[in-house]
Amino acid sequence: MLEPRNPKYQWGQKVKTLIDLYNDGSYPDFPEEALLVGLGTTGEIVQVGTHTDTNTPIYLIEFTERLVVGCLEEEISPLE
Repeated sequence: MLEPRNPKYQWGQKVKTLIDLYNDGSYPDFPEEALLVGLGTTGEIVQVGTHTDTNTPIYLIEFTERLVVGCLEEEISPLE
């Protein structure tokens, strides 16, 4: 069993994307593989959870009023 990793980032923190984020099929209103959020887009962490199989932090980030995307730590960076 893997030990859970403590999250680097916290709820309410502003972040930006380090990569383009594409639809993996989780968003039925968008075509699969459609670009959801481009590199450098800013958002706010609205929830911090844990991926149960790997015990890694998952961040739900609100990029727009109607778009919340789950991200890994290596996909985001805090705003300075």
